[in-house]
Amino acid sequence: MSIETLYRKRIIPPETVLLKDDVIVEQNDEFIITKWNTLNPKTEFSHGCSCYFLREGLKVSKMYRPDGSLLRWYCDIVEFEADEENHSLIVTDLLADVVLYPDGRMEVADLDELAEAMERDLITKEQMTSCLRSLNHLLSMIYRDKFDRLQSRLDRLGL
Repeated sequence: MSIETLYRKRIIPPETVLLKDDVIVEQNDEFIITKWNTLNPKTEFSHGCSCYFLREGLKVSKMYRPDGSLLRWYCDIVEFEADEENHSLIVTDLLADVVLYPDGRMEVADLDELAEAMERDLITKEQMTSCLRSLNHLLSMIYRDKFDRLQSRLDRLGL
């Protein structure tokens, strides 16, 4: 199926946003690559690109400062829901994130929100299990110096 429209769905706070200005650069059955400008102006970064890994439950984004320098890699644990009739994809953020900085620092973020979502029954047991498995897969790749396999999809396009 060819995706023409992307939506970002958040659990906390609950919202679904049409990513109307995201440009799909490349797609196949394994991934979708986009480039974008921030939805709301930010001083820290202004634009970036993302690779949605459809089988791994990951969205890996490269965020750039307004001067074009790399600020960070931001990895969201997500789930995908395709709407074949409308050629759209809803990407639900399952809250857990991993942030990688050019100087080598790494942060695992928002696990408290993940716990809150589970406590408040905002996510299912299946979503929690999927989130933890995808997070473990991502962290294992990073710890084994294999993150370049995820980076390469964007880097080879010069994004």
